[in-house]
Amino acid sequence: MTNKIKIMIIGGSGAYNFSNEAFGSFKDEVSVNTPYGKVKNIKLFEIDGIKAAFLSRHGASDYSLTAPYVNYRANICAAKQLGVERILSWTGPGAINNKFKPGDLVIPDDIIDFTKTRPLTFFENSGLGFIRQNPVFCPTLQKTLLEIAKKRHKKVHKNGAYACTEGPRLETPAEIKFFKQIGADMVGMTLVPEVFLAKELEMCYGAICYITNYAEGIKKMPYKKGVLFEGTLPEKEKELVQKSLTLIPSIIKEVITKLAGTPRTCPCKDAMLRYRKKGLFKF
Repeated sequence: MTNKIKIMIIGGSGAYNFSNEAFGSFKDEVSVNTPYGKVKNIKLFEIDGIKAAFLSRHGASDYSLTAPYVNYRANICAAKQLGVERILSWTGPGAINNKFKPGDLVIPDDIIDFTKTRPLTFFENSGLGFIRQNPVFCPTLQKTLLEIAKKRHKKVHKNGAYACTEGPRLETPAEIKFFKQIGADMVGMTLVPEVFLAKELEMCYGAICYITNYAEGIKKMPYKKGVLFEGTLPEKEKELVQKSLTLIPSIIKEVITKLAGTPRTCPCKDAMLRYRKKGLFKF
């Protein structure tokens, strides 16, 4: 068993509904104080002897914190303080690409950032953080996620550009039309700034998306009162979405066991090397 917690899972929509044993053998629940706030309800697990942490992005027991109000800096900093080197996350975006359907899985390869008010860096008012964003996601994690997801699900898309909006409102038809024109394949609210913050602290960040609905205007959908997505998820496809969500813990666990003990050869671990050589990066 490793001495440090080198893996963190950040759960998106529905994470609070999984049991404590969904990701392995539950050991403890801890809080971590960071310069950006206290992070509570971090669950510690062992997966085949590998230590891992789990954090539900939107709340421990319910969807109590919507995307724009998540304390992303505190969450990512807490991961770093625990010794984490690799982060695996999931999110539930809406489909823009006509090839994507609710219930499909997507391994994203790019991001278009349309957030407006979120703190995007650990290095405000400094000269740090001028770092390349290609690849956006850790290539090792994305390759392994794709490999494992394809074994467990029939509809897995290799690549996709994720447009991240501010929220909490859903997007307008004109916004979705614009996103499609500039190359977005799906739209969500949570991968920014998580992936960029992880890179600033030289952690690998991988993500898997499960398509939850059609983005506004992609299909003619009647408005439905008082239900999630208010009609942009057809009733007949709800079961497919839920089935995909239930597969995510097993996919992530297999990725963790496959990569356990393997060295990081990706660019992520050296994202801040230029600054570290100058003695400016000391995390």
